[in-house]
Amino acid sequence: MRVHEFVDEGLGHTSYVVDLDNATAAIIDPPRFVAAHEALAKRDGFAIVWTIDTHSHADYVTGSPGLAARVGATFVAPGASRLVTPHRPITDGERVALSAKFALVAIATPGHTPDHHAYVLEADGRPVAVFTGGSLMVATVGRTDLCGPDLARPLAHQMYRSLRRFDDFTDDVAVYPTHGAGSFCSAPGAVERTSTLGRERATNALLRTLDEDDFVERLVAGFATFPSYFARLPELNRQGPLRYDTVPALARLDANDLERRIGAGAIVVDARPFAAFGAGHIAGSLSNTLRPVFATFLGWLVAPDQPLVFVLDANQDRDELVRQCLDVGLETLIGELDGGIAAWVANERPLATIPVVDIEHVSATLVDVRQTNEYAAGHIPGSDNIELAEIANTELTARPLTLMCGHGERAMTAASILTNTGRSNVAVLNGGPDTWAAATRRPLDTTQ
Repeated sequence: MRVHEFVDEGLGHTSYVVDLDNATAAIIDPPRFVAAHEALAKRDGFAIVWTIDTHSHADYVTGSPGLAARVGATFVAPGASRLVTPHRPITDGERVALSAKFALVAIATPGHTPDHHAYVLEADGRPVAVFTGGSLMVATVGRTDLCGPDLARPLAHQMYRSLRRFDDFTDDVAVYPTHGAGSFCSAPGAVERTSTLGRERATNALLRTLDEDDFVERLVAGFATFPSYFARLPELNRQGPLRYDTVPALARLDANDLERRIGAGAIVVDARPFAAFGAGHIAGSLSNTLRPVFATFLGWLVAPDQPLVFVLDANQDRDELVRQCLDVGLETLIGELDGGIAAWVANERPLATIPVVDIEHVSATLVDVRQTNEYAAGHIPGSDNIELAEIANTELTARPLTLMCGHGERAMTAASILTNTGRSNVAVLNGGPDTWAAATRRPLDTTQ
């Protein structure tokens, strides 16, 4: 059995290509763009003839409908997902022969979502792997609050019962989750992406919890906040996303074009490194450094239909930026400033600035914009915690503020949000808690 893993570090998402040993393959939970998967297929000489989703995804736009339409693969999904897009619905216990050697058996495992299925892969009739999607993960399980707080506990009870369905399988069965480290879909877990049932039985504290009420309490206590776009992507995926066969290119806009777009309501997203943004940027723009989690935070902060224009450095990857945006359903991508910030200056437009300060120059109220669980794990004594997504909705002191996160990227995003409301007395810390601890040789605070 050959299972190839494809990891999106930013989304904490893993998709899998299963070689079916007959010059065909199946892909499990594919992302919207599958160029890497298809490159593997071309290299190894097989065709992708099955594309299979475990549940209605909230964290990314599924690639299954587009792949099925483009290459003729059969799209398999839980019948409970009620998909509008063409697919083969599958129900609990149903067996699908993928090839003469391999078959897939569906196991209804509601909890992470009500429609969730896991798929047991059989080789010559023997279970060898289970694709667990957002149910069982490495050292954790999927969160159950994505459908709203009122369903978090009922779905947690369902999750407990769903996990017990794996009890009948032997320890050597491989576990291939879709969500993992870095995913907002999981409760806190390990950094490893795959496992075995035996290892999880020995080390996964939630799986080992055999009292249902205790399991529910432990699970729901670990939930942190999650991106706002999670509320709309399941319906987008149910209806079937707009198809892209390749990543589209960004249009190039001159300074006048950009200014007109801003006047018509577009937001300028500056994807350059945060220090470059601080040194000079277009007034009113949103700082969001291009990195693996770029779209996660952008999708959290802007409306899905908001027109977006971008400022980048010459060496930044345009395809990566567009791919990430489309992966989270941001599709109104107008273009980028041709020539970057230098072109704006060359056209005699002004720049705004935000100071970036080192530890020894912090003399203001320190606000940590990381998530609450990150803050609790270790923060600078005396700092306040206001998550990035809440910074615009929180009444802040009128005193000067220094904003901080783990390195500076999220802090500059927060600073750009505040300065866009007219505030001027903000700065960004160059570094994070570890920088402070190294400079002062003092321990971080772990009290709330």
